[in-house]
Amino acid sequence: MSTIASLPLFHQITGKQVLVMGDGAAAEPKRRLVERAGGRIVDDFARAVDEGVRIAFIAFDDAKACEVAAINARCAGMLVNVVDRPELCDFTTPSILDRDPLLIAVGTGGASAGLAKHVRLRLERVLPETLGRLARALEAARPALRRRFPDGADRRRVVDAALREGGPIDPFDPQSFERVGDWAEGTLLPRSLAPVTIVLDSDDPEDLTLRQARLLGEADVLLIDGDVPPAILARARADARRAVFHVKHDDQSDAGGGLTGVKTALEPGKAGSDTRKAGSDAGQSEGLTLIIRWRGPARG
Repeated sequence: MSTIASLPLFHQITGKQVLVMGDGAAAEPKRRLVERAGGRIVDDFARAVDEGVRIAFIAFDDAKACEVAAINARCAGMLVNVVDRPELCDFTTPSILDRDPLLIAVGTGGASAGLAKHVRLRLERVLPETLGRLARALEAARPALRRRFPDGADRRRVVDAALREGGPIDPFDPQSFERVGDWAEGTLLPRSLAPVTIVLDSDDPEDLTLRQARLLGEADVLLIDGDVPPAILARARADARRAVFHVKHDDQSDAGGGLTGVKTALEPGKAGSDTRKAGSDAGQSEGLTLIIRWRGPARG
């Protein structure tokens, strides 16, 4: 069995007191974190002991003061976090991605707060802002699901199938929360398979919008119009079928945003796959078809 460096927990502190000792730049983020989670800050150690406080953040500038405070707090039965001193910590605080009530915590056990932060920033670009609304909708749908699927195992299988990639309430689809009610009642109509088009003008994947990055990661079929940089295509699913379009220089179809007047060549697929033309297949393929139109950087 593989091991993990620490046990991730979500601790409910709403209305509860938390000891925060220290001043300045190191302590202030901890105060904001406690307040954001609904906790009440206590900054006096004796009072914290008398009132049975169980969590302590210590953020003195002086290293020795931190060590002494950590020992005292631990002896008083508190779980201790010492800022930038993981060897003195009972717990560490992760970088938090908030899609209330969905929380994603990224931690390194104190090895590198910067790494945790930048992983979280990347995830923020990919995960829809509506994930919290999806979570609330699923919570509201529980009674309907229990009526339709009284057996817990059956209910879990149905939920898993619906939430999978490309499923009717795929978490990476920003509109999924709107479909939960109909899905739970069994009245959800099939999703439209109309192709979606994005236009790109930068070869830097970091310039992709949240929507563009999500579509690249979800698409089952890619219709590539132009010389899309490999770094961009690397963000797409590895198993997505791809068709490359070679645009004629004298073709004016760009103005209409369509793909008429272009020649297509389907990229070879897995063994046993057919060679149907992408243009005729695009509107009938299962899943999402994404048209990627490459226009390149604007010329000065």
